Amino acid sequence: MTLPPEQTDSVPRPEGMPPTRRRPGGRTSRIRTQVLDAIRAELGERGYDELTLDGVAARAGVHRATVYRRWRNVGGLLADLFEATSDDDWQPQDTGSLQGDLAALNHENQAVLTARPSIAAALIAASFRSEEAARGLRRLWEDRYARCEVIVGRAVRRGELPPHTDARRLLIAATAPLYHQLMILRLPPDPDLPGEAARTTVLAASAGAFLRPPPAGAT
Repeated sequence: MTLPPEQTDSVPRPEGMPPTRRRPGGRTSRIRTQVLDAIRAELGERGYDELTLDGVAARAGVHRATVYRRWRNVGGLLADLFEATSDDDWQPQDTGSLQGDLAALNHENQAVLTARPSIAAALIAASFRSEEAARGLRRLWEDRYARCEVIVGRAVRRGELPPHTDARRLLIAATAPLYHQLMILRLPPDPDLPGEAARTTVLAASAGAFLRPPPAGAT
């Protein structure tokens, strides 16, 4: 699951997807953008332990009183950063095949997690130290999983997958190897792993490994 790119190109949202929440314009929007950019930079360079409102205010060029009044504490900074990330227009690529879509998703994940500095990695690390960050990360995962379910829906319509395939389980299986290698084992990125994980998941999914169980009482 992509988490989150530093900047993403705007992509039209599919029919039925809730629209992006509008943010106030003018000076308020400008200040928020400056502060969010400063939070990302501070997290990436210093990590959660050294993230402070004073440091963010100084980097953003915003008066500290403004930052304290609006964001109050580090938890408020992180909560707003996660909310801003969920407001983007990112959508998974449509390559024309399930394996291609999953491989493309994994390549995006790998690029984001190995960027220097990696804001995604910093946010994941912060989630183990801050309850606000943990809640924000869970909401962001839910948002990203929901957006990526379209990958499975397309594959079912193309006849690549059986109906009633559990999209969440398939997506976890496809993306987990990258997070395990990069975030847990802390190994260098493997250029072949995004495609290999996608291919393995497709083989399992095609054999019905991710089918949802029939409803109770069904024959």
